[in-house]
Amino acid sequence: MTIVQSVSRRNFLVGSAAALGGLSLGFHLPLPGKALAADAAPEINAWVVVKPDETVVIRIARSEMGQGTLTGLAQLVAEELDCDWARVTTEYPTPGENLARSRVWGNFSTGGSRGIRESHDYVRQGGAAARQMLIAAAAAEWGVPAAECTTDKGTITHAASGRSTTYGKVADAAGRMTPPAEVTLKDPKDWTIAGQPLPRLDTADKLTGKQIYGTDLQLDGMLNAAIKACPVFGGKVQSFDAAAVADMPGVRKVVQVGETAVAVVADTWWRAKTALDALPIVWDEGPNTGVTSATIASMLEEGLDADEAFIGNQAGNAREALAGGAKTVSAVYGFPYQNHATMEPMNATALYTPEKCEVWVPTQNGEASLAAAAEASGLPVNQCEVYKIHLGGGFGRRGMQDYVTQVVHIAKEFPGTPVKLIWSREEDMLQGRYHPVTQGKLTGTLDADGNLTALHMRISGQSILAAVMPQRMQDGMDPIIFQGLTADSPEGHLGYTIPNLLIDHAMRNPPVPPGFWRGVNLNQNAIYLECFLDELAHAAGQDPLAFRRKLMANHPKHLAVLNAVAERIGWEEPAPEGRHRGLAQIMGFGSYVAAAAEVSVADGRLRIHRIVAATDPGHAVNPAQIERQVEGSFVYGLSACLYGECTVNGGRIEQENFDTYDVMRMADMPAVETIVMPSGGFWGGVGEPTIAVAAPAVLNAIFAATGKRIRQLPLKNHSLV
Repeated sequence: MTIVQSVSRRNFLVGSAAALGGLSLGFHLPLPGKALAADAAPEINAWVVVKPDETVVIRIARSEMGQGTLTGLAQLVAEELDCDWARVTTEYPTPGENLARSRVWGNFSTGGSRGIRESHDYVRQGGAAARQMLIAAAAAEWGVPAAECTTDKGTITHAASGRSTTYGKVADAAGRMTPPAEVTLKDPKDWTIAGQPLPRLDTADKLTGKQIYGTDLQLDGMLNAAIKACPVFGGKVQSFDAAAVADMPGVRKVVQVGETAVAVVADTWWRAKTALDALPIVWDEGPNTGVTSATIASMLEEGLDADEAFIGNQAGNAREALAGGAKTVSAVYGFPYQNHATMEPMNATALYTPEKCEVWVPTQNGEASLAAAAEASGLPVNQCEVYKIHLGGGFGRRGMQDYVTQVVHIAKEFPGTPVKLIWSREEDMLQGRYHPVTQGKLTGTLDADGNLTALHMRISGQSILAAVMPQRMQDGMDPIIFQGLTADSPEGHLGYTIPNLLIDHAMRNPPVPPGFWRGVNLNQNAIYLECFLDELAHAAGQDPLAFRRKLMANHPKHLAVLNAVAERIGWEEPAPEGRHRGLAQIMGFGSYVAAAAEVSVADGRLRIHRIVAATDPGHAVNPAQIERQVEGSFVYGLSACLYGECTVNGGRIEQENFDTYDVMRMADMPAVETIVMPSGGFWGGVGEPTIAVAAPAVLNAIFAATGKRIRQLPLKNHSLV
């Protein structure tokens, strides 16, 4: 369940100032029976609390999972507030408090690279409104016009009288002021805090071990739970013998959780896990035991040539033009299932009583977690609360709420006692929501001069929305399957003008549950499109960059990032001895991105020496953080390209840990050069788009080095000799 509600500018500004002026709220990690905040201070509005010691607490509704959203949003608020950045700290509001205050903090969902790009406007308004209220309080105390007062680094000054004060000294009075009906936001060219490569606010706590993750949480009297669900998709619990483990050390109870899982609750997690491993369980494996990677591939192959498909983009008459080209090129590509494989497995802690249900959880969507807790507990939403904790990785997996539902069901067996549920690594790998499997068949025609005259791109594979958010389907079609390929979507549209074009989707949904995996459908779409364009360029006897440029005259922002990486890597000049280059570009999550890779292949061994990445996100809130996001996205994208593959046998995933689901090591990581080139006028994401161009740039470079086209990932399954 996702709660969505629009907020008008005026309602936002009025609502963001607490109706109870000077209201003290604490959003620190709460513990049962203890005050929420020992040093409660007056809030100026929903986003800003200024303490007497001049500490500025900025409340962030979006989740922090290593991507830096917490720091970026704090920069935007602090910029408009004109506070002293050295005194800024942050805290999470709760989704329960958000509902109680008419969703003043807006959307709690953190995914799709939307943390900053979909909340920048109203959080900036929150900072600007708080600044005006602080000025109004000081001006009222001095008996001077507020318009004559200025602010700088948390100090308010009235130059005409020579008086000044600090935010902390007038915070209580400011919290009681009437909020402004309208505010004026700064022009980004005048930013001094936002737009700067400031260090992240959470780094020090991570380095010192102060940062608490879900698996670290300890509550008085807490019990621990380990869980195992049927490993075959669609299977259920048939029976289990609780008596066989009842006398094992520390065991308190064996609990069936829904139809599909069994949990053991003990005094420590290891004792719970040990007893669970010893517990005799008989599974009803259901109807999917015959499903394998081979049967899924056959299903997708049938879709490549099916008569019926959903159309995502079309121009001219592609089918007719394909029949009359001077030269026709065709290829089939494939992208396998991928696991999120977060460093921190799924976990949550719940405390249930008949009157209240509280959940502490690393979640990408606090409001969805609240809805899951209410449904599982059977209590009204206003008798439930969720406390967000920093995530040890999310990548889309922690937007799903299955683990929250599980922990509440378990906690209901122990009223008044907190219970922490931690999935084992094996459970985390076997019960994923996987990046969907797809295949892509592309056919293009060239005229006698080597110009691309027609392109048909058929995608066959799974729909995430059909499984996760069917309410967002459009007449049976999943629109997000066409990420980066549409005609005019601000999320991500095609960067090439092709006179005859058809891009369509034959939906084929195997029983393996799909989910939003970092980069989502942009990942395979960029591989299919950008690698096939390279094939077309070589078939036309043209340079891949020059071939693309001819198609990009009407797409200046796409072309700008492509030109930037080509220039930086030295595309027009010979590569160093033994090295070869490839490039790719696409638009996704509102941003324009490109990459150029430099590789060598010796004795069949691939070495990626260098990748240049360019990104135009419109605005760059923290350029240093964007660079880190690009580097991290390349680790993720290249891991999938080189190693990532979840195979299915007997209706279950075969890869249960990192010994069979590999990721890049530091020694394999190329040097990454990031070009941040914000052109203004729009707000794009940065956490996901560049993942998509990593693999096709490398694959195209491999072809330049070996003459081999790798069309089915991962690379580990292919010889480069």
